[in-house]
Amino acid sequence: MTQNHLPGMESSAISVLKRAVELDQSGRFIESLVCYQEGIQLLIDILKAMNDESKRGHYREKIKGYMDRAEQIKAHVNKAKEDAKYHEQVKIAEDATGYSYEVVFKPYISDALKEVWVEDPYIRHTHQLYNFLRFCEMLLKAPCKVKTIHLLTSSEESDGGQQKSALAELKHSLSAQGINLDIQYSSTIHDREIRFDNGWIIKIGRGLDYFKRPKGRFSVGYCDYDLRECHETTVDIFHTEHTKTL
Repeated sequence: MTQNHLPGMESSAISVLKRAVELDQSGRFIESLVCYQEGIQLLIDILKAMNDESKRGHYREKIKGYMDRAEQIKAHVNKAKEDAKYHEQVKIAEDATGYSYEVVFKPYISDALKEVWVEDPYIRHTHQLYNFLRFCEMLLKAPCKVKTIHLLTSSEESDGGQQKSALAELKHSLSAQGINLDIQYSSTIHDREIRFDNGWIIKIGRGLDYFKRPKGRFSVGYCDYDLRECHETTVDIFHTEHTKTL
């Protein structure tokens, strides 16, 4: 990296670390930790390319401060998990944007993730099937090696077989990517939750179907879910050691 790139890198670092502090202050510790780590790495890259010794000292202090806070958060989260008390809640406001599946789930995805369970009674209609497809695509792009996705949903009998046909096509497509899609149906399923085999459980009040219908086929947010408006809902995050006592 050259000196010419420093202003852009500094701007990126400020933006990411500002977000880290906001998430930290609102109690969204896992997300804040991801942002702190990304921001710290940006500061380290800047430090390596910087020649001004007075500024280098300033950046060293900043890096140490953020690293100390990141370690405190990591210790807090680990202690809460050990004590079976970890619970985090995110409230998505009506018409809010910036809550794509990548944003919501990425903080809880690790290299060790290999198996995912999705329980959602509403993977039935066309837009809900596309939601599930996008969730699977998110897992494919994530830094993990998912081998199996289990889907438990309700059966839609009045669609002329569209649901089962779409899920069969997705199963075949995922198989080509080395992922097995296990599909089960239940007539009594009501609750919605997503479980990762690394211990995280994410419960969304509306399941995967929390995005609003786009205003048109050529409207902003039609393709990019980060720009899609959301329905009001709540996201609760637990760790399996906490759920064992429920």
